Amino acid sequence: MPIIDSQVHAYEANTPKRPWHSVPNWPPHVTGDEMVAAMDKVGVDGAIFISAFSMYQYDASYAVEVARAHPNRMAIVKPVNPDDAGVDDVIAEWKKTPGTVGVRIMLTKEGKRDPKDPGLDRIARSALRHDFPVNILCWDNLEAGTSLIDRHPDTRFILDHLGILQPRVPPAPSEPWADLPKVLDLAKRKNVVIKVSGACTLSKQPYPYSDIWDPLARVFDAWGFERCLWGTDWTRAFAVVNYEQGVKPFLETDRLSASERAMLMGGACAKAYGWSPKKS
Repeated sequence: MPIIDSQVHAYEANTPKRPWHSVPNWPPHVTGDEMVAAMDKVGVDGAIFISAFSMYQYDASYAVEVARAHPNRMAIVKPVNPDDAGVDDVIAEWKKTPGTVGVRIMLTKEGKRDPKDPGLDRIARSALRHDFPVNILCWDNLEAGTSLIDRHPDTRFILDHLGILQPRVPPAPSEPWADLPKVLDLAKRKNVVIKVSGACTLSKQPYPYSDIWDPLARVFDAWGFERCLWGTDWTRAFAVVNYEQGVKPFLETDRLSASERAMLMGGACAKAYGWSPKKS
């Protein structure tokens, strides 16, 4: 089974050619080539490249370039704009673009978007029509995400980052798993799968982050390994863990059987996105 990282962000340096919308606490650049090199170093076969909203907003042109350069290693997802009345045309065009496997909605509290915004429903209906899963970032705002998921039971959703707010810098929050009961309840919805991405950033212990496994075991029990997609969320997680530290704890832990590891670290992701990397 190939190892597939369900969420990475690559980007160019901040230049007038492709300026950043904001400047997060990330490295000055992690290009597609650099991301693939980091994957090669630790044995990751492929990745779902989520166009970085903080830098590029709804412009996924760099992701398209990377997918063109690395078609066997990267599949791509773009955020789409609920305020765009023509978003169905945007999604239809995205579907025609080589390497695309989904769209993304940003539904965090800081965005202050009404959970009943008709633009969200417009995206969910369009994604169903074009057979795309909707990646949804609603950490610290799970009620809003759940409301959308429940309104569209036929649309496929992929819950980003365990549905749990994760730190951009250390240390971990005092109660990093406080929203876990809500995440477990959401598992009852059969039209959603969950990314077990960025989990290492929730650890209060040093590498290899042994305190993540008890709460993750509850996630695995509630969702089932066939609905859990491992990922690093690198480079957003850059200031907390490096890429190798986001990968190796899952490769080396004795808390997973070989079949569980294969499903978590590749099989479930391939099923959810309908894509697998091709080894050269």
